[in-house]
Amino acid sequence: MLCGPPPVASLPMLALIQRVTQASVQVEGQTVGEIGPGLLALVGVQPGDGPPQVERMARKLLGYRVFADDAGRMNRALADTGGGLLLVSQFTLAADTDSGMRPGFSTAAPPAEAEPRFNQLVQACRAQHAGRVETGRFGAHMVVSLVNDGPVTFLLRA
Repeated sequence: MLCGPPPVASLPMLALIQRVTQASVQVEGQTVGEIGPGLLALVGVQPGDGPPQVERMARKLLGYRVFADDAGRMNRALADTGGGLLLVSQFTLAADTDSGMRPGFSTAAPPAEAEPRFNQLVQACRAQHAGRVETGRFGAHMVVSLVNDGPVTFLLRA
């Protein structure tokens, strides 16, 4: 007989990435993070995400080939270009939108779980990337500005 709640099945950590020529995030009128050419990643942490999801997402963010090579094909990754990475926590990315006309957020990790995972992702990216890694401010109302290059936008799951 099992006691206690069942283990939480891990859902994939999510990142909506956009190739940008520039991006910034402001909190209360102050710029808290900005990059030039690179990637803006809106990150959604889901219940049960842990170190394996963090490491997979860091590898994907730095290694996903969305930048043009000399032939104009998407064959270069952020790690190849040395471009900037702006990570912005966005719990709404993990919303349940399957029914009704209002999103549900039971599929997003609660802040006490999501914030440490998001911070681990930031640290993993900073440790593995020679380029600039900036962030927004977890839990704050943020104003995100970007110039999408392409446009190029992908949803990553790790």
